[in-house]
Amino acid sequence: MTQVLLSTSFGEIVISLDEEKAPVTTANFLQYVDSGFYTDTVFHRVIPGFMVQGGGLTRDLRKKDTRDPIQNEASNGLKNRRGTVAMARTSAPHSATAQFFVNHSDNGFLDPGSDVGYAVFGEVTQGMDVVDQIAGVRTARSKGMADVPVEPVLILSAKRLD
Repeated sequence: MTQVLLSTSFGEIVISLDEEKAPVTTANFLQYVDSGFYTDTVFHRVIPGFMVQGGGLTRDLRKKDTRDPIQNEASNGLKNRRGTVAMARTSAPHSATAQFFVNHSDNGFLDPGSDVGYAVFGEVTQGMDVVDQIAGVRTARSKGMADVPVEPVLILSAKRLD
């Protein structure tokens, strides 16, 4: 199982990826990791008791250019529960590109049901305490977005662990 180390301004988070159940999503995420895309991006949407989302915006909240969207793999059997990592998307089911989120609590309503769901592709295996700290930051509206940390929460780097 491939692991990725996210070094953040709050500490380190290790994510174990499920290549078997989410091959398309995992390959997509690893392409972004390997290219250095996530370096100096931020967690731009933080909602305690729900999730922390990042991976697509710079410190000044500019959206980074991404590759094409991927096929949604939400029906892979993995559930949106505390500590799992899933792809963020728009209301269009197959619109995920680079942004991801860590579930801060069990979010079964994000699993397939009345909607196609949000594709879980990994789980935090170390650093959930860091996610909890991030979830506790003060947020406000900024550049038309809600739930933006007042002080930027940086993803300093993302790299594969051997």
